[in-house]
Amino acid sequence: MSAAALTGCLVKILLVGVLLLTPGLAGAEVRAWLDRDRIELGESATLNIETDGGGRPDYAPLEDDFRIEQQSSRHSYEQHGGAAVTRTLYAVALRPDRTGELTVPSLQVGGERTAPLTLIVTAASAAPARTRDPAFIEAEVDDVAPYVQQAVGLRLRLYYAPRLLSGQLEQPEPDGGALRRSGNDLQYTRDIGGRRYQVVERRYLLVPERSGRLEVPAARFHGRGVGGWLDDLFGEGQRSVAAEGPVLVLDVKPLPAAAPRPWLPLHNLQLRWLERPSTVRAGDAATIELELVADGATAAQLEPPALSADQGAQIFPEPPRHDETVEEGRPRVRMVRRFSVLPAREGRLRVEMPGVEWWDVDADRLRVATLPALEFDVAPAAPAAPESPGVAWRSGEETLVRVPGVQGGARAWALATVAFAFLWLATLAWALQLRSRGAASGRTIAGAGAGAPPDAAHRSGPGPTLRKALVAGELGDIAAALCALSSPPATDLDTLARMLAPGPQREAIAALQRARWGQGEGAAAAARTAVREAFARGPDWRVGDDGGDATLPPLYPR
Repeated sequence: MSAAALTGCLVKILLVGVLLLTPGLAGAEVRAWLDRDRIELGESATLNIETDGGGRPDYAPLEDDFRIEQQSSRHSYEQHGGAAVTRTLYAVALRPDRTGELTVPSLQVGGERTAPLTLIVTAASAAPARTRDPAFIEAEVDDVAPYVQQAVGLRLRLYYAPRLLSGQLEQPEPDGGALRRSGNDLQYTRDIGGRRYQVVERRYLLVPERSGRLEVPAARFHGRGVGGWLDDLFGEGQRSVAAEGPVLVLDVKPLPAAAPRPWLPLHNLQLRWLERPSTVRAGDAATIELELVADGATAAQLEPPALSADQGAQIFPEPPRHDETVEEGRPRVRMVRRFSVLPAREGRLRVEMPGVEWWDVDADRLRVATLPALEFDVAPAAPAAPESPGVAWRSGEETLVRVPGVQGGARAWALATVAFAFLWLATLAWALQLRSRGAASGRTIAGAGAGAPPDAAHRSGPGPTLRKALVAGELGDIAAALCALSSPPATDLDTLARMLAPGPQREAIAALQRARWGQGEGAAAAARTAVREAFARGPDWRVGDDGGDATLPPLYPR
């Protein structure tokens, strides 16, 4: 490398270091968001503003449509690019004065401005019946007659008038349904009957596991609060606060006769092309991106979208990205996936997405979501660049190869020797790893009978961990939950399969392993269903030696 090139590289490194050590030179970052974008008149919404600059928000523009109530701020410190960055989160409670679609205006924060936001304010609903109590609980579901395995949104609201010092809100899990929390708690205020209540809203995802009557137990709250001035006068400044919500009853419907496979009950499903190439050339990868939005499901219930192409084109999908929200009391997921399409030859290329079958729970009918196919005119491959005369040259009888950053040429046999050495080391490491795995597997097979419960015929159900993993977990979570069924937990799915009796449970584990390696479209949903059905009554442990799994002799006898 020449002296001039070396000097240029050093200058670039110094400039990058200066920029990393002084992040403020790039300008402060500021963002704003609301904890809820739809509220009732009489409720409050929290406006959050986060900035890494030193300025404070100017709340004056908010006074046109809102009453400003509580304000707070919180500081955090983190390392970014080798330098300490201070972030400040400001929170302010806004109480609207009218109904309609209100705009939270752009606010000045130091030298930056926030983006305007939209808040929908509806008329106040009917007041709860227990407004005279110091604390009470409301509970509601978005569907009282769902289908089996349909995601149902459960929403709890704890109202309390006294100031709480401590407390715990609990929602017992129903028998015959999987329940898990969804998102973080929301806190706001609401005026009811001339009395102001603090409200804690907690959301759950409920998935019925069988048809028939499903009873959701009452939620309970126990805490301690601060009493009024009369309690303080008599030395009783604290008092117990308790509340109990209603019992909810759902009428769960069985799978319809025309149910699609995999079963996907939704309120709505939308597909959209997000990105498509303007020009396509043979031998060059083109990028295509699509969006899937499902109303009434989580990401774990969806099969990632796939594409197909003709003319021998290859498609390489990236892992899907998704974000989950709760809207109108039920789950909603947006999934985005990017694909690289590699045309094999010039001509007309057609790329399409197979239709997605789903069940419309509102109309009780089967629907198929589709996208119009994409068609491209593939241009011929670009001509190959002429070989540079400096790439290789002859020196006597040996061919020298130019290596960047090395003066002169390197002999081809030297490069081949280095590559062979790396391959030999990689092969040795792989062989040692296989040997250690084989030894561990042999020990596990020999002790498989000891790893099962003492009463191997006892079946106590799949357990809450497996049920929750089947509802909202990834395939890896399901595998871990299955391995945890044995005591001690199995090291892997192969070990667990040997501990189980031959039958549907072993077949379900095999289907799960195939799905984890991406073998076949729809394999993930089918494997999830197979595991749920096979382990509905708990693991079926192998009793004694059925002759199906003989203990293997050690690879290297001692």
